[in-house]
Amino acid sequence: MNGLFIRSMEEKIPLDMIYLANNKEITQRKLIIKEVNDEYIYAYCLLRKQFRSFKRENILSIMPISETHSMNHYLH
Repeated sequence: MNGLFIRSMEEKIPLDMIYLANNKEITQRKLIIKEVNDEYIYAYCLLRKQFRSFKRENILSIMPISETHSMNHYLH
């Protein structure tokens, strides 16, 4: 997972994340990682249009957004 975070930071690649929030709600976020430590990731959330922190232990799934989708939707 660290490699994916680093790639997102360095290349500004958006990631699609499934996350278990503190209120036990499962949410889907699209984000670009800005900083990582042992407990949290700090990222720009494309849904909320704000910087947010996420507990690493609450990340259920994370993967790159398909290149076609990210180029068409986020870069234009």
